[in-house]
Amino acid sequence: AADLDAGRFEPRCPSCRSELVPGLVTEDAPVDPRNVYAATKLAQEHLAAAWTRATGGRAVALRYHNVYGPGMPRDTPYAGVASFFRSALARGESPRVFEDGGQRRDFVHVRDVATANVTALAALRERGPGSFDAYNTGSGVPYTIGEMAWALASAHGGPAPVVTGEYRLGDVRHVTADSRRLREELGWKPATDFVTGMREFATEPLRGAG
Repeated sequence: AADLDAGRFEPRCPSCRSELVPGLVTEDAPVDPRNVYAATKLAQEHLAAAWTRATGGRAVALRYHNVYGPGMPRDTPYAGVASFFRSALARGESPRVFEDGGQRRDFVHVRDVATANVTALAALRERGPGSFDAYNTGSGVPYTIGEMAWALASAHGGPAPVVTGEYRLGDVRHVTADSRRLREELGWKPATDFVTGMREFATEPLRGAG
């Protein structure tokens, strides 16, 4: 918290205090949920895996990263930061970017998430009883929160984002997925690139906007 208050947003090595280099997270990375949302998502996977072992059923979990696209709800923080910024633009307000805007995320288009669901369900038919698998579902190309805010605002026609320096305890600085396993094992591939997707999302009506 002291670093955040001082505007030092990049995490450092707890031993030598050198700056860390962010990388892509695989499905096999050690789990360490830092907030209630993350803990409940992990608990859902544990429950699904326990169910498959107890019943001989089959289950698959798709670990969605930052989903965005047409049909997102308006004026709710629960649909992700892209929806939050898009709602601000619809009200004629600037997207408010926390920290310094350098937080890395993986923004994946909702149509690509839909095809990932279909692909995973089709593959599930071929799995044996008692099987459970988890797959990261992301574009594979990280962008920062600041870059996303500027892309949306530019395509929407303004107003420009405002970097506030504020922060929320429990937010992870960088969250980017390695989705190679989903691509290599199931043959899924995202089709909508960041620039095209954000340009579309910037002008699409939001659900609940009237």
